[in-house]
Amino acid sequence: MGIRARQGGWAGLIGLLIALLLVFVLARTVMKQMGLVGGSSQPATAAAAASNPVDATTPAPMQAVERARALEAQVREQALEQQKRIDASTQ
Repeated sequence: MGIRARQGGWAGLIGLLIALLLVFVLARTVMKQMGLVGGSSQPATAAAAASNPVDATTPAPMQAVERARALEAQVREQALEQQKRIDASTQ
């Protein structure tokens, strides 16, 4: 019983280390998909990549900011076009 009690702590420690490793790998994968970590991750859609050309030498967080700004500009343009169509149809 004494040997089992001493090894129980090691088994728990190894289990915690394995769980920590799994969390690290999953977090890294998610961060690559979001574009926060550099790497060879693929964008979610090809259309998103084609609509936002970004210099490959730009750090990954800056790419995410630039994509967000491009999306914001696109949404504003669409809102203006929709407002013009609404105004034209009411006249």
